[in-house]
Amino acid sequence: MTRPRLTAAVRLGAAVTASLLLVGLAPVAAAAVTVPVPELGWGTKGCAAGFECATAAVPLDYRDPRGRSIQLALIRHPATDQAHRIGSLVFNPGGPAAAGTEALPTVYGMFPEEVRERFDIVSFDPRGVGESTTLQCFPDAAAEQSLLARIPAGFPVGAAQQSAWADAYEQFGRQCADGSPAGLAAHLSTADVARDMDVLRQALGERRLTYLGTSYGSYLGATYANLFPGRIRAMVLDSAIDPVAWSTGRDPQDAALPPFLRTGSDLASARTLDAFLDRCGAVTTDRCAFSAGSAEATRAKFDGLLNRLRSGPVELGAAPIGYAATVSAAASLLYAVAPVPGVPGTGWPALGQLLQVLWTAPDAPSGPSPTGGAPKQEQVLGVVCADTANPSAGADYSALADQAEARSGAVGPFWVWQTQRCAGWPADAGRDRYTGPWNRPTSAPILVVANTGDPAWPYEGSRAMADTLARGRLLTVDGYGHTVLGNPSSCAAEDEARYLVDGRLPARGTVCAPDQQPFA
Repeated sequence: MTRPRLTAAVRLGAAVTASLLLVGLAPVAAAAVTVPVPELGWGTKGCAAGFECATAAVPLDYRDPRGRSIQLALIRHPATDQAHRIGSLVFNPGGPAAAGTEALPTVYGMFPEEVRERFDIVSFDPRGVGESTTLQCFPDAAAEQSLLARIPAGFPVGAAQQSAWADAYEQFGRQCADGSPAGLAAHLSTADVARDMDVLRQALGERRLTYLGTSYGSYLGATYANLFPGRIRAMVLDSAIDPVAWSTGRDPQDAALPPFLRTGSDLASARTLDAFLDRCGAVTTDRCAFSAGSAEATRAKFDGLLNRLRSGPVELGAAPIGYAATVSAAASLLYAVAPVPGVPGTGWPALGQLLQVLWTAPDAPSGPSPTGGAPKQEQVLGVVCADTANPSAGADYSALADQAEARSGAVGPFWVWQTQRCAGWPADAGRDRYTGPWNRPTSAPILVVANTGDPAWPYEGSRAMADTLARGRLLTVDGYGHTVLGNPSSCAAEDEARYLVDGRLPARGTVCAPDQQPFA
């Protein structure tokens, strides 16, 4: 049996959640600012086959639109039917801090065929990310690695690890406060990216924006829709966040909760993990390697594996793998039900294989607990810490983690500690963030698409997004996985294409089926 790469899964988890983490200009003022529109010089050099790349200059600070500028990296695939081309569709893959220049070549084939025919599909690396102007918090890779080596793998377990985690991220925040280019850390909010996107809309020659955002890209879309409500042609928000819960919370007591608990991400993970174990136990080991022959026995086997890992790590190759890294990897590998083309080690079968390998692995020799944080975390934290109201630096995150574990099991602390990292982030990072209103009347209706069994942003969040937007419409897929784009439904794809091409919404209450069931 080929051993899956657990380290890759942990990196995926960090990217997605961490694979996944401003009262500034008022909406009217934001729309009124005059910003220079860049010219885009598209070319194929250094681009994936079939794609074109460009760069665009945008203001660092939209309060000073003709002051210092930063660079954004763009990528596009031209419409395959140029004779019937409608225009450009801008795509954001979420993250936060996912690089569109990397994501678009991977997911391009997942877009509905008619959308690929009729639109140039364009994406970009948001400010602070990828090939765009990025925040450099460390003088060199060695200095970064020295700090990351102190961070417990996955999330901290126990008082000693929790103290080490908090101390490391406090230093991380100090490093980024002095990062380069100077001032960038204060201008990485989603509102800043939304303003960038409006500049790109103009540079693309579009009177109104056609947009598809997945995961955190839904929050970017909702922010744009409320900053620039008259500039929307069509907008699809796939696997959406409850924008109020994420940004500020819906109730006064929400201020004491980390944002992923406010949105219910821990509960979504727990529900989907339960479904994975049930479905795994219902099939034979040739379909799910971790199956123990029944749902009950497979759940017991999983509990046994976690209990063993709590006592100490196991040896996987040359590396010790512990409890927190395993929980983090499991939470991440729930995102795709089937293997994602071009992304090895994804899908529920890969999670079953990974758990079985850990089940049979020998105990690791005694030694220090596994450590190693993901690199380039400032790209994620620059957005998450700017956009969300977080408990104060003195908050008892240990108690919050216990609270999350009591309500959502092993995955609960994983979600809590993701945003503890914001406790030491530069204080001025949130000055440009947008916190509402979220219901400004828009020039076009907005289609929200969601799986009922989403393991990251719960279905309830998409329903809240559709209900909160002035002209939202919810399209439901009765299936599992994070994003409908990544877990295809031909039914939903047809409805999305009709809306994006012709502006026709699916009927209220439409429910689609996924193309593939788990372990089918």
